[in-house]
Amino acid sequence: MKQGKLLIFARDPVPGQAKTRLIPALGEKAAATLHARLTRRTLASACSVEGFCVNLYCTPDSKTPFFRQCREDFPLDLHLQQGADLGQRMQQAFLSALKDTDQAILIGTDCPELTAEDLRQARAILEQHDCVLGPAHDGGYYLLGLKQAAPQLFCDIPWGGNQVAQLTRARIRELGWTCQELRLLHDLDREEDLLRFRQIRTLKSLFPDPR
Repeated sequence: MKQGKLLIFARDPVPGQAKTRLIPALGEKAAATLHARLTRRTLASACSVEGFCVNLYCTPDSKTPFFRQCREDFPLDLHLQQGADLGQRMQQAFLSALKDTDQAILIGTDCPELTAEDLRQARAILEQHDCVLGPAHDGGYYLLGLKQAAPQLFCDIPWGGNQVAQLTRARIRELGWTCQELRLLHDLDREEDLLRFRQIRTLKSLFPDPR
């Protein structure tokens, strides 16, 4: 297999600006700490998979102490997310990555259930199909892998809503592409997600004391 690129989107874990939907339950500092731990957990899984060049796409700045520490601790390159909305930022990341590789996979840091084996499976799927999608229970997706960056996949999508995966599937069909999906997983975005993940013994260390 030719080396692919793994694109990871992450926000700087600044209290009050990270995991904002969890602030009512955790407080600003604990929500930011949780986001930092989720990011590092995702990086550890990503960097354990052979055959990927890992690229961490940062916002709002790639030169913060947290992101510099990530670069010191993990074999990755830092990039700044560019674009007016999430769709534009994702499209730009794919366009840049696919200039010098034949496959790229994009993930966020909000899915504690995502494993290195899921990433290996996604990479293998791209050897046989045009794209791979990792659907989330909330109607979005936690992973998208492509061989080319079609604008249709990123324009006029209600990001954060429960129709994202469904609309993306429709756009993929319109393009005439073959696509295979990974297992359905949960993101950790909302207060109702906290109880589910806190009950998983192997994930308990992610959660700081609230407030």
